[in-house]
Amino acid sequence: MKNFRYEVSKKDKEKAIRSLLTQAPPGEFVNCFNDLSLLVQDEKLMRQYGEWAGNKYCKKYFVPLSIDGHQVLLSHHNELGDHRFFDPHTRLSFKFDVLENQLKDIESHGVLRNEAECLRMVVSHALKIYVSKHFPSGNCNVLRKTIRNKEFLIACIEDHHYKASDYWNGLWKSKWIFSITPFLTQVIGSIYVKAHFFKQVNFHLDISKDVQDCLDVVNQAQLALGFANFVEEQENKFQTAVIEEFQDLEASLKRILRRDLPVTRTYVNWQRIVNDLKLVMYPRLGYVNYSKNVLCHWIT
Repeated sequence: MKNFRYEVSKKDKEKAIRSLLTQAPPGEFVNCFNDLSLLVQDEKLMRQYGEWAGNKYCKKYFVPLSIDGHQVLLSHHNELGDHRFFDPHTRLSFKFDVLENQLKDIESHGVLRNEAECLRMVVSHALKIYVSKHFPSGNCNVLRKTIRNKEFLIACIEDHHYKASDYWNGLWKSKWIFSITPFLTQVIGSIYVKAHFFKQVNFHLDISKDVQDCLDVVNQAQLALGFANFVEEQENKFQTAVIEEFQDLEASLKRILRRDLPVTRTYVNWQRIVNDLKLVMYPRLGYVNYSKNVLCHWIT
């Protein structure tokens, strides 16, 4: 029987690279890139789409960078275009190469000092107090943006715990937007948690919640304090709900697994399974046939 070799076209490679890299879990982009490079064997193509996907990854997960001792989060809201970002605190703009983990082309970036900028600084100070109390290594940024001649403040919060040695990575992030208006303003927020466990199983967890409410506006100090308290209240409610959901999920999984899965009290030796199975690949059809008898014999 002749060996069947399926050649992947460049177009299919590009599509696969884009899809897989944009799905990289928090803290694992470079690992995904390196593993995919071994399969693709095309350094130029990987570099081209790696930079594109890395930029999306940084904005999606609010990747934090340190500039002159100050933490700045990368997001859609402080992007200037051409993969360039700015930090209102240091008044610098820059590019970031996620593959090299390096800042590039750092330049000064002017910030207009007006009433809206003063409010941004006050809100940023109040939010940092909250983040420092509730997050072990959390970061936050408050940005100012003009949309259709209307001023908005956008607050981003991020904290993560990457423990590849313990086979898990986790991220908490939230985003809050409100307009700078007198008397009353509406706050729209979203909270997002993602975790990846990869010891013996490949388990991805995604939980999110959207919230909104109105805040009274009396002066800058009152608005900043009220906003920070509102964020704290909403995130505490979200955390409590997530913990309760986990407890319910744990109880449900125990019942399901107790009924349906054999208890062997041993780790599954996946390498042995791969060596024992007689695999027949159908790459065009997208599936694999295996010898069921071998697998059942191994498990029993």
